[in-house]
Amino acid sequence: HVQLVESGGGSVQAGGSLRLSCAASGDTRSSYCMGWWRQAPGKERERVASMFTSGRAIYYADSVKGRFTISQDRSKNTLFLQMNVLKPEDTAMYYCAANLPVCDIQAVTKHVHWGQGTQVTVS
Repeated sequence: HVQLVESGGGSVQAGGSLRLSCAASGDTRSSYCMGWWRQAPGKERERVASMFTSGRAIYYADSVKGRFTISQDRSKNTLFLQMNVLKPEDTAMYYCAANLPVCDIQAVTKHVHWGQGTQVTVS
């Protein structure tokens, strides 16, 4: 069983920055792709960024390219999302995801593990 715990959310003004962390525990060996997703009120959950845990490729949604950076510390089983130049439209609950079926497109299965989410509010 995999557990994901996000942290680092908060309220910032437009143009500000936040760094989200996702601490993973449990059996993560089979999780070849991890990522960050977000869900704004009244909208569907969408992929923000994802990466192969091997580090061989990283993918971003067009809306965050050039502003967000996904990274990992494999020694600590932690995934990060550095968010710069935040905009009001980035306001959402941000979720860490493990065991994503693919890394380069938006897709989920019932086998994806999700964290509880961390709220990001940009005003």
